[in-house]
Amino acid sequence: MPTPVPELWNYIPEEILIQIFYYLPLRDRYTVFQVCRQWATAVSSSSVWHFTEISCDSEDEEGMLRSLLQFLGQIKHLKIVFDQSKEVNRKNVTRILDAMAKQNHKLQQLCIVCHGENPYFYSGQDILQSIRNICDTKNQINLQHIDFRKMPFTLDDDFVELLATTNPNLHSLFINNRTLVCNVAPETMRKVLRACPKLSALGVYYASLSEDVFQELLKPERAAFTHLDIFCERLDKYIPVISEELWAAVSQKHPQLCVDLEFDHTVPACKIPRILKLNIPVSTLQLNTYNYMVNQIRFVTQSYSSTLKKLMLQTTSSEDLNSSLVDLARRCRNLLEIHCYCVVSQEVVEAFLMHCPSLKRYTLKVTKERHPWKPVTVQ
Repeated sequence: MPTPVPELWNYIPEEILIQIFYYLPLRDRYTVFQVCRQWATAVSSSSVWHFTEISCDSEDEEGMLRSLLQFLGQIKHLKIVFDQSKEVNRKNVTRILDAMAKQNHKLQQLCIVCHGENPYFYSGQDILQSIRNICDTKNQINLQHIDFRKMPFTLDDDFVELLATTNPNLHSLFINNRTLVCNVAPETMRKVLRACPKLSALGVYYASLSEDVFQELLKPERAAFTHLDIFCERLDKYIPVISEELWAAVSQKHPQLCVDLEFDHTVPACKIPRILKLNIPVSTLQLNTYNYMVNQIRFVTQSYSSTLKKLMLQTTSSEDLNSSLVDLARRCRNLLEIHCYCVVSQEVVEAFLMHCPSLKRYTLKVTKERHPWKPVTVQ
């Protein structure tokens, strides 16, 4: 055991130490555990581990991860961040998930974030299987929040249905993870809504939506639904669009509903006006299409002026674009963020600063700069 800490630290009550250690990242908790018995006892408190983020990004974390295993049963909210390009990191993630699956864990929230290059021919089946193990019906599981938006592995119907049927108390489920293919059918999403009556936030591909899914949201017994996060990609050109009438009905049934829409660059320009409907309560809109967007911006200005909070554009510069953005700034006064990744006029910048009193951040460049363009925070 290391040399005892200075005498002053011995007078700090354990409950204060617990509050301090709660805010430490995993690596620092591991260091604290080795300082002295008093600190080891404090950092071992379940209150410290309720919210835990684990980073699997280097090969020198073996000892730290080994010591973590004894605390897995205390974690309620778990976020795992790892570099998927390295096999050792992927093995550590499966090791953590498999260890959690073998004990009577208290997990309520699971978020997995991948970064780095995805290795050739790697589809994440080892990690997906470990998640299936956690959801095994032999375990008493009560996940309430699942976020796989940054886990770029193709999910299928069986996997998503397993998440729902083994976690009926789900409040949020985000599976719009931007993979090349969406293998989750609308029928599966209908089953998810039936299996999880408390679900109030859902992130999906547009291809996973249908009239039947919306009918589930319209049932009288359906609890309040507040957030729908939709990713649109190239295959949506083959998918029937949700009608104006259904959007109106869902918005009326769930008045607190906010919709986030992201259009991938693979979406044909002709499909965008068909997906954007007048009655969608759009809060965040990302048009990453690199097409001529003036008509779409004008439609957004006319249709979503009372609900739009964040707008992101990947388009081309023009005088018409400048004019449409100035009009948008004048009418969308609730806007919190605007990010346009092409050169705009100084008039556009001034219009947003003048007419959007709640503006927090913006990316509006009047001259070309090297990428990545950094946003400006409004003081």
